[in-house]
Amino acid sequence: MSRNTTVNCLTAAPLEFGDAVGLEEIVERTIEFWGRRLEDVLPDRPDIIVLPETVDRPSTGSLGPERLLEYYHHRGTRIRDYFADVARQNSCYIAYSSVMFADGNGQNCTQIIDRSGEIVGDYAKNFLVIDENESLGLRYGQEAACFDLDFGRVGSAICFDLNFDEVRTAYVKAKPELLLFSSEYHGGLMQNYWAYSLRSYMAASVRPPAPSAVLSPLGEVLATSTNYFEHVTQTVNLDYAIMHLDGHWTKLADIKHKYGPDVSIHDPGRLGSVLLTSESDDFTAKDIVAEYDLELLDDYLSRARRHRAEHS
Repeated sequence: MSRNTTVNCLTAAPLEFGDAVGLEEIVERTIEFWGRRLEDVLPDRPDIIVLPETVDRPSTGSLGPERLLEYYHHRGTRIRDYFADVARQNSCYIAYSSVMFADGNGQNCTQIIDRSGEIVGDYAKNFLVIDENESLGLRYGQEAACFDLDFGRVGSAICFDLNFDEVRTAYVKAKPELLLFSSEYHGGLMQNYWAYSLRSYMAASVRPPAPSAVLSPLGEVLATSTNYFEHVTQTVNLDYAIMHLDGHWTKLADIKHKYGPDVSIHDPGRLGSVLLTSESDDFTAKDIVAEYDLELLDDYLSRARRHRAEHS
């Protein structure tokens, strides 16, 4: 059955503060700033808002490492608590990405706040930039976990993680339907590759001037922020399946003839794979796969590997 989910990526450049600005004022101005930014996207009634990496960190020129750590401890959970209030008041999820401390240990993490304002997921950046560990004393995350939210299965990655196959392959096995990517850097073609490799939608909230975007499980950019608007909202259907065209040409034509607009079959071109989604309230993409004995892309590739092994 169609599972339309409205995804928003909301970003902005880090705020600049002079040396004379006190830590409490930084906290207050940061909350005020993000309150104004949220006013731009809440009218779309997103199911989830994805914020950029270390969303409440001042610009690197504002605070040195020692004062930055002092700021994080002074801030505590207050900015996260503000976003939790927003999530509760607007019945949406928010992916809050920041440096958080517990028992004296700091991590660069994304915490998923649910529609009631509670923390229901926590991902710690697996691959810190070395300086994050040496200058700030942050600890490396150890897991690439998925969380089952009320609209679908979600995973998370942060910035430098996108360079490492250890994280990507862990998510290939975990099978998220939507990957939340909060980042200081864009990642270029790696965004497209991760989305396709994971067979997952991707919501990439990236610090400007690089664009934020929502990508499809085929690695296509569906919507992007612009030089005028530093946010992007896109509705995606999480009831989907991916298969290769081999062995499916006639079956896909038959599906379209029978179900018409109740089934969407999208071909991005050049890839050889297509995205099938159920647009109906009466059946799921999985039902169509079973009815027509469709072979999912990963099953097809596994069969090709076995055949090679058996005939080499």
